[in-house]
Amino acid sequence: MAEPTTQITLIGTKLATIGMEFIFNGPTPECESCKLRNTCMNLEPGRRYRILGIKGELVHDCPLHEEGVRAVEVTESPTIAAMDARKSFAGSKIIYEPIDCDATDCRMYDICHPAGLKRGDRCTIVEVVGEAPEECAKGYTLKLVELRR
Repeated sequence: MAEPTTQITLIGTKLATIGMEFIFNGPTPECESCKLRNTCMNLEPGRRYRILGIKGELVHDCPLHEEGVRAVEVTESPTIAAMDARKSFAGSKIIYEPIDCDATDCRMYDICHPAGLKRGDRCTIVEVVGEAPEECAKGYTLKLVELRR
């Protein structure tokens, strides 16, 4: 499988820790007039990222982060998701479709509809991690898989 791509972005200095994962939520109104906007807002909203490295010591002022922002190298994180066991094979290339369930109060809802993935994403099942942590109330037979876009 190809190596994941990396990119440089800016993140609050308090959050700039190697291995830290976050979901990029996009710009706020304060970002509109910022001179660093293009570097800071270069990630895709709604996606999960992991910090791989910190680039230098330079800290930039930011109206949102009280101790400023610094440059980091990030990559999109793989995501653990529950999938139909019949479709869960390591190495498979899939078009992601979340489990057809709207029971938002279910304890497994977040793993069946993980943050960072969107319906229609082209993914590879990197690994079948194991069984779902509990039985599905809707009767689906589920496996936990690690997906990478």
